[in-house]
Parts: sequence; C-alpha cells; structure tokens
Amino acid sequence: MSRILIVEDNRDYAETLGANLEREGYAVTIAHDGKEGLERARADRPDLLVLDLMLPALGGFTVLQRLRDEGIALPVLIMTARGTEEEKLRGFGLGADDYIVKPCGLREILARVKALLRRAPAATPVSSETGFGDVTVDFAARIVRRAGVELALRPKEFDLLAALLRHRGRVVSRGELLREVWGYAEGAESRTVETHLASLRQRLGDDPVASRYIVTVRGAGYRFDG
Repeated sequence: MSRILIVEDNRDYAETLGANLEREGYAVTIAHDGKEGLERARADRPDLLVLDLMLPALGGFTVLQRLRDEGIALPVLIMTARGTEEEKLRGFGLGADDYIVKPCGLREILARVKALLRRAPAATPVSSETGFGDVTVDFAARIVRRAGVELALRPKEFDLLAALLRHRGRVVSRGELLREVWGYAEGAESRTVETHLASLRQRLGDDPVASRYIVTVRGAGYRFDG
C-alpha cells in the first residue's frame, strides 16, 4: 500500500482529498502547516508528498527546498492555487515532480498521483552531506564545517550556499537567487545577494578575486565550481 502525505492548510479540502485517495487504496497522512509537513516527511518517508504552497509556519517552496537539500528524494506533487509560470518554474527548479493548479478535478489528481507512484514507487534517500576543499556541508543538520571547525553561518548564508550547491557547475543569476533563497518576485532588485555572498566567501576562505568555489560570471551571475 503506497503512503501519501498531504500538506494542506485547508482542512476540509485536505480531508476530502484524503478520503478519496483512501478509497483508491492509499494510506494517507495529513499535515496542516509546513513545519509539521516537513517533520512528517522526514520521519515517515512517504511514497508521495502532495504539497500546497501557501502554508502557515513554513511555506511550501521552503518545505520542498529543505527536503531536496537533505537528500530526501520522494516524489512531490505541488497542488496549489498559485499557477503563474514563474511559480511553476520555481517549483520544478526546486525539485518538484509535478504541478497542478487548483481548482482541479479528482480524476486528474488521481491520474497524476498514479503516474508519479508508477515512476518512483519508493522514496530513495541519498546522502545529506557534501563537501568541497576542506569544507563539509550537512544539509539535514544545516551545519557547515571548515577543516573540522563549525562555521557560524547565518540562516540565509546557509540557504544561499545550498542554492549554489544545488546548481553546481552552472551559472545562476542574481534574480534566480533572489527568488529561490529570499522569495522575491520576478524583476525585484536588491543588493542582498552580493552582501551575503561577500560574507559567505569570507567564512569559506574563498578569495573573490581568485575564487576556488563561488565564481562571479560578469553580467550573468554566479557559478559554484567547488
């Protein structure tokens, strides 16, 4: 029996969807805010996560980002009223497997669920740690160590490093980082990326002039080469 976790703050909607999925033979668990949903996904490792985006305590994009950073590879179906192209691209960029815009019919939902479970019948966790140079990153614990010594990164410095590592080897624009790490809207302008990058480089011992890790690509963005 496949296990499905629904993370949805609309209790009536969640209960109705859950009941319909149970009638199809699935075992269903429901969480009503992002924090609880993230904890249940970590602990239970369901076969599929149905995830809303507009959640209390922790937004859906943040839940998805944390799971992928921690190497939790369960299939994720985003189901939300937020259906702009930008939001869809952000969801897929963070590792969503499918995206449905509400309102949607039950038959479509069931078809998407079956397709995802058929493609990935079980979640397969991978290592939640990575490294470069003398630096190790533990995504699950949100700890970075350099030469064995824990670095006191601010939360957004860690999130920025995690985003760069997710896109390792390719150029990521400042706009992409603003959307992915800070949740800014398309076209937003801010110097916060540069400010946090300067601090992050210093903590990692990465010379911005002759960078070993975070390379500035003039006019395009940044690339993690470590």
